[in-house]
Amino acid sequence: MVEIYQRLLSAYGPQGWWPGESRFEVMVGAILTQATAWRNVERAIERLKAAGALSPEKLASLSEEELAELVRPAGFFRQKTRRLRALLRLIRQHGDVEGLLSLPAGELRRKLLALPGIGPETADSILLYAAGYPVFVVDAYTKRILHRLGLLPDEKAGYEEVQELFEKELPRDPKLYGEYHALLVRHAKDHCRTRPRCPGCPLAPVCKSFKGQGDF
Repeated sequence: MVEIYQRLLSAYGPQGWWPGESRFEVMVGAILTQATAWRNVERAIERLKAAGALSPEKLASLSEEELAELVRPAGFFRQKTRRLRALLRLIRQHGDVEGLLSLPAGELRRKLLALPGIGPETADSILLYAAGYPVFVVDAYTKRILHRLGLLPDEKAGYEEVQELFEKELPRDPKLYGEYHALLVRHAKDHCRTRPRCPGCPLAPVCKSFKGQGDF
């Protein structure tokens, strides 16, 4: 796992992920990015900022219809509106954003997973990028890359199984985890696509799929 990280970092450089001017913005982004491209999330975030609504208090003052219209560019905007409102209720229960994010990692994760539409990837994104806990975020890109490298027998492996592969071999460092996750996303977009682009791939020397099938 360390060698993969070093190869990706050497190829792409630091990614500076997750973009956000506040911990709350990161939390909102984690929900809005579900099932959509990040550029669509950026458009929704820009609309929220332009409306002066990117704070728990301002967001809570909006009607469901108003909030849905602002986040429309992120897609599935009605579902995401309900999820954001559920997050706001959880924040209020703990006083404020800092109160919620100061909960122990396990407790915070359980509370996030109890919210409608919040799965492990979204919850762990909040734990890692907003709360600063050393929790490795796993997504479909991660599974695809590991499977092609020969490190994951089944691309449909469970979330916790894949997460453990990273957490047992890497230092428990949230900055490292965040950078690694971002590099995997970058690599999946540049080379390890659904139809892979193997020429020039920085992981080719350690990729079993590449060695076995040339350029696919």
